Amino acid sequence: METTFELAPAELAAWRGMLRVHAALVKALDAELIAQHDLPLHSYEVLIYLQAADDRRLRMAELADALLLSRSGMTRLVDRLERAGYLERVACDDDGRGMFAALTEAGQALLAQARPTHLEGVRRRFLDHFEPAELAAMGAQWDRVLGAQDLTRGD
Repeated sequence: METTFELAPAELAAWRGMLRVHAALVKALDAELIAQHDLPLHSYEVLIYLQAADDRRLRMAELADALLLSRSGMTRLVDRLERAGYLERVACDDDGRGMFAALTEAGQALLAQARPTHLEGVRRRFLDHFEPAELAAMGAQWDRVLGAQDLTRGD
């Protein structure tokens, strides 16, 4: 029988701190984007990924994996963005079953308006609290955690 050990105070503080900071930042950044652009953070993230992709489009499955969403959750989100005119579905030429989500001109325009709001919020609420060396170290630490396992599978 395995013995379960409690987290040490420093471990618990690091774990809870990461969870609380993430939740608080997502809530605040989401509220800012909704208030100023009527654009939830998850929708902004979809548009940003599409903007950065080749031909401003990604397969639906790739988009879901990038955003850590279920396929059904991604379908619902894409449905909303498509109804609003910010993206469109495009059939894959080489796979009759596959679909791309493609950024539209309206989506590009909305993203151009919302991006400064989001970046200013990220800087003010998070990045400005750290020195450049601390940010570099933090980035390396997140990479170390992500590289140690496949977090998308729940290992």
